[in-house]
Amino acid sequence: MSKISQEKYKHLSIYIFLLVFSLLFFGSCSSSKNIRRQNVNKVIETARSYRGTPYRYGGTTRSGMDCSALVYHSFYSVGINLPRNSAAQSKEGKKVSGKNFEKGDVLFFATGKKKNQVSHAGIVTDTSKGNIIFIHSSTSLGVTEDNLSQSYWTKAFLFGRRIF
Repeated sequence: MSKISQEKYKHLSIYIFLLVFSLLFFGSCSSSKNIRRQNVNKVIETARSYRGTPYRYGGTTRSGMDCSALVYHSFYSVGINLPRNSAAQSKEGKKVSGKNFEKGDVLFFATGKKKNQVSHAGIVTDTSKGNIIFIHSSTSLGVTEDNLSQSYWTKAFLFGRRIF
């Protein structure tokens, strides 16, 4: 090969390397967002499949479950193994503020006598139109969806966490 051909070959090799690297790097970013979106949708789909299941303290089945079991089973459906009680679940993932909530985030509440102690959890299912809708297992209604802006939930709300 002549010196000019070798130089062109070298430049072409570098160009191909950069092109492949760029495709892999930038493609993986949108790919990981797609995977997150698919996982979030599966978590919500799983949680919604339990709608109407009655509340049962310590329950983990469709015949009766508590709030932490709903969160546990929903995330387990995408291979994430969370603790089995809401206080321990509240230490997983990273904290997110109310204006940044996304579908799939887990909300934590103090519904007991201690105003700052986690005793309840739910999963954000919708954030459109400025509303935060979440699914949880209510002692009175079983697995149901509610709006965070309802006064009971606003007063009991502590914080939210993003698991993935």
